[in-house]
Amino acid sequence: MYYSSGNYEAFARPQKPEGVDHKSAYIVGTGLGALTAACYLVRDGQMKGEHIHIFEKDPIPGGACDGFEYAGLGYVMRGGREMDNHFEVMWDLFRSIPSIETEGVSVLDEYYWLNKKDPNYSLCRATINRGEDAHTDGKFNISDKGAMEIMHLFFTPDEKLYDKKITDFFDDEVLESNFWLYWRTMFAFENWHSALEMKLYIKRYIHHIGGLPDFKALRFTKYNQYESMILPMIKYLEGFNVQFHFNTKVVNVEFDIKPGKKLAKKIELLVDGKTEYVGLTENDLVFITNGGCVENSSLGSQNEPAIFNPEIKPGGGWDMWRKIAAQDPSFGNPDKFCYDAEKSNWMSATVTTLDQKIVPYIKKICKRDPFSGKVVTGGIVTVKDSNWLLSWTFNRQPQFRTQPKDQLVGWIYGLFSDKPGNYVKKTMRECTGKEICMEWLYHLGVPEAEIEELATNSANTIPCMMPYITTFFMPRAAGDRPNVVPEGSVNFAFLGQFAETPRDTIFTTEYSMRTGMEAVYTLLNVDRGVPEVWGSTFDVRDLLNATVKLRDGKAATDMELSLVQKIAVKEGLKKIAGTDIEKLLKKYNVI
Repeated sequence: MYYSSGNYEAFARPQKPEGVDHKSAYIVGTGLGALTAACYLVRDGQMKGEHIHIFEKDPIPGGACDGFEYAGLGYVMRGGREMDNHFEVMWDLFRSIPSIETEGVSVLDEYYWLNKKDPNYSLCRATINRGEDAHTDGKFNISDKGAMEIMHLFFTPDEKLYDKKITDFFDDEVLESNFWLYWRTMFAFENWHSALEMKLYIKRYIHHIGGLPDFKALRFTKYNQYESMILPMIKYLEGFNVQFHFNTKVVNVEFDIKPGKKLAKKIELLVDGKTEYVGLTENDLVFITNGGCVENSSLGSQNEPAIFNPEIKPGGGWDMWRKIAAQDPSFGNPDKFCYDAEKSNWMSATVTTLDQKIVPYIKKICKRDPFSGKVVTGGIVTVKDSNWLLSWTFNRQPQFRTQPKDQLVGWIYGLFSDKPGNYVKKTMRECTGKEICMEWLYHLGVPEAEIEELATNSANTIPCMMPYITTFFMPRAAGDRPNVVPEGSVNFAFLGQFAETPRDTIFTTEYSMRTGMEAVYTLLNVDRGVPEVWGSTFDVRDLLNATVKLRDGKAATDMELSLVQKIAVKEGLKKIAGTDIEKLLKKYNVI
């Protein structure tokens, strides 16, 4: 497997891999990484669909990319997905996945046309004082000292960031700024999370620093991620006769470990309460989704809270990874991530408006008509003075194909599930859906006398507790995540957010999909390049632009400098006068 860039290999089709007709594949899970692996097995690996078996412990596919109307409960989205134009693997695949709405059109086509016609941007990024615009005005409001702390982290070698926390590098100069408000609520970072992941995120999205305050850098699907992304992939795979096995839990994968050679030899399954085994040979490829950010998640209802259950379940994704990791050090260290659910949980809630009474409060803040079919909030709106650090969003409506035209479906999340609310004096994890809605309505500015009635009769709110939703941000070191294809592997690979691939960043659709592509291309020796991660971190133009944008447009020459530093800058500017370097620095407002 190798990386490539440019159109030459992007548009090429690989030849059929040698011996693929005699191979089979077994895939653990149906999240994006797993489904991507299956799609590449079919498209570029040219494996027969009936030779591909996908095991899913639940009755429906999708993993964390869900979106479903539960009978007697309502619409539920545990999370939401925001995309970037430089998700190279994602678009490489989705150009080949047919739309399930429009004949002759790919998922990429419909997504591209939608976001060209209706580009995303926010008109209100944060509120304060019960629905008032916080007037962050697109400013990061970060001091020169804070900017230097970010710069220092950016240039610190990865090895020096192993097992380090964000607070080991940032103090209040960063943590009290708008930059951190934007950052932590958009990506769900906590102060105690990994400094390494923080650095990797800055490097990966350095070209989007300027779009962070108003989300103009983001793109969204038409519907929820399940209907817009997962269902087209499922239909594509079913068209090739790929075999799906639902309600089938993979308990363990057993390996034969020898010097320089590691072979997956047996899969242990639990099917309808009965243990079954699948014997494996070198021609049987195994793709393992290890761990799981939505493991142990639970749903509440309008009148019941979602239960916080941090205990690792036997037979779940974490338990399976533990059994696998015990067999060889190269298979990672799951307990580095899932050891403390208090540091990795947050809650979400799906709210459905049942009449028009709440709509004016949404409209006042987002400054758009939510029923227009176009961008509504343009990303999350963060309640700056919320004890839960509440954020909420309404994407294009309808979010579900079956959604009544006079209803809106939105999403709420709170980073601090253990803090009492500002209005509902209970922790978020203790609250029913109705009570979470009441807290949200309070921050929208609904008169207090009307809050309970609207939360009861004008909305249906379903809470979701996710104890391990940000486990991948926990401080870690090299080797804690297994490589996508560990050294010496003959017939297996790891997929998803807890597999290691160079330079890309977790908690994105692209990361999961990249692991799927790299796994297939490596194990089948597909002779075509995997698109490399977008190289903006090596582009001096993006670096200069980000440096200035981080300081709210102020030139480097406006920094507070000592007399000696001012003299040095003055002399340096003389030396570059009349050169292309001077032109470049002026173009990006550095000088």
